[in-house]
Amino acid sequence: MRSPLGIVAAAARAAVLGLSVAGCGAGGDPDDLTVFAAASLHEVFAELAADYEAAHPGATVTLNLAGSNALAEQVIAGARADVLATADTATMARAAGAGLTAADPEVFAANDLVVVTPADDPAGISEAADLADPDLRLVVCAPAVPCGAATARLAGHAGLDLHPVSEEDAVTDVLAKVVSGQADAGLVYRTDAYSAGDAVRMIVPAAEVAAVNDYPIAPLAEARNPGGAAEFVELVCSERGREALRAAGFR
Repeated sequence: MRSPLGIVAAAARAAVLGLSVAGCGAGGDPDDLTVFAAASLHEVFAELAADYEAAHPGATVTLNLAGSNALAEQVIAGARADVLATADTATMARAAGAGLTAADPEVFAANDLVVVTPADDPAGISEAADLADPDLRLVVCAPAVPCGAATARLAGHAGLDLHPVSEEDAVTDVLAKVVSGQADAGLVYRTDAYSAGDAVRMIVPAAEVAAVNDYPIAPLAEARNPGGAAEFVELVCSERGREALRAAGFR
């Protein structure tokens, strides 16, 4: 398993530059594909990108991994991509409403919010209610991104008044601060807690306060490779895609 900080660093680099999964040169193959995907999809989409490349020798899949809101803004501003996958339906609806999708978005997975602490749990967190402690160094996602909206829902369900010391633009940034000990606790997706392994302790909120996000995917209308875009969406929604998603902790 890759180290948590390595995963986070890869996602951060990809958000700025794009990540060539195979790392095989400058590309230019007609089967090349550019996929904009929520940061929480980094491991699964890296696997599926490798599958696509195996089926298209010489092709390169470039993953741009970032917060869903930032990805939607890039696409709306004219960034060229073949596929968009977001961590909530509202963000995808913005892109679809602007006429940027080539087909109706499909929900392919769901992810729920959990509490993570450093492995040694210095603040002694035992349940979601402990997050209301004003002295807690709590890190969450910014309200504009899907994990931030989920955080607000969870806090509302539980009647919690949260006092975060930092609001991040991507869930991977929340995880990085918890893993590095810069935070006592954070709210991240279950899949991010899985990817961090023993570097974090995970607390699952009670079912009655749970916050679950649906993940949609769609090929984009301005895709340079519309056939490949449709094929990648089909791969994500296939049994192979579901297998990879389940292994990563997605519903």
